[in-house]
Amino acid sequence: MSPSGYYLALHIRYATPLLAFQTYPQQWIDHYTEQAYALRDPTVAWGFSVSGAARWSEVTIPDPFGIFAQAAEYGLKYGVIVSCGPIASRTIAGSARSDREFDDDEIDAIRDLIERVHAITQPPDNLTQAQIEALKLIAAGDRYSAAAAKLGISESALKARLNSARQTLLARTTAEAVQRAKDYRLI
Repeated sequence: MSPSGYYLALHIRYATPLLAFQTYPQQWIDHYTEQAYALRDPTVAWGFSVSGAARWSEVTIPDPFGIFAQAAEYGLKYGVIVSCGPIASRTIAGSARSDREFDDDEIDAIRDLIERVHAITQPPDNLTQAQIEALKLIAAGDRYSAAAAKLGISESALKARLNSARQTLLARTTAEAVQRAKDYRLI
């Protein structure tokens, strides 16, 4: 659906996405990064101010740095921007092509796909304080016995907290749960 590549930033929180994927040409990615265009890109500004989808040619936010013209030099002549989710966990995606504008059906399909991906990657935000404390101690390198002692609970109670945290985070192991909790900024 994006012959010239795409960028997908899922659940942007504190100006950083929890997950990001891009297939734009590497030369464009390098140039965009070197110029710090993420802070100046009209599609990013549009994505934080509007929910929905629009062709790049329809974005009315000023482009004083000529980012659209520069992108075209790298084969990103036509594009669509999609934004969804609450501002505190916004997903923004861009799709590009070099040959023609995206038609309405393609834009609808891209928007639907991005909205589905946003929904299925929604990070949990309902860990209990007890689960958070247990994960923090394990993340800090404490063994189960030491973490349990610091919390004033039995080792089996600690394991129960960690098990419930693993279930909430859909993690197979405690190490994976710790990493996901860090990625989701829960610890």
